[in-house]
Amino acid sequence: QVQLVESGGGSVQAGGSLRLSCAASGYAYRPYCMGWFRQAPGEEREAVATTYSRGGDDQTIYTDSVKGRFRISGDNAKKMLYLQMNSLKPEDTGMYYCAAVVSSVWTAYSCRENLERADYWGQGTQVTISS
Repeated sequence: QVQLVESGGGSVQAGGSLRLSCAASGYAYRPYCMGWFRQAPGEEREAVATTYSRGGDDQTIYTDSVKGRFRISGDNAKKMLYLQMNSLKPEDTGMYYCAAVVSSVWTAYSCRENLERADYWGQGTQVTISS
């Protein structure tokens, strides 16, 4: 059973930065398929960034709207997942969730697909960007 706890959300002005953290526990190691999702009020949940590290190096996938601004990374020793968010825009506002899949996936794209119906989710952390 994996527990995921997010932190680092807050309210900042457009152009600012935030760093989200997700602490994973209850598992022997950081799951190699993890990601960040967000959901704005009235909108569907979307995958922001995912990382697949089964081969040793992280293979990351970003949604187009955050490419060049967000960076997903992990710390295996600490069993942490991070999302560095720069040049934030009002449209980045939403609840951000960390997710993990512990069943077998074999590619970065199958990892991303499986995260849509992930085994484990955190409780979320709110990000609010004002213009």
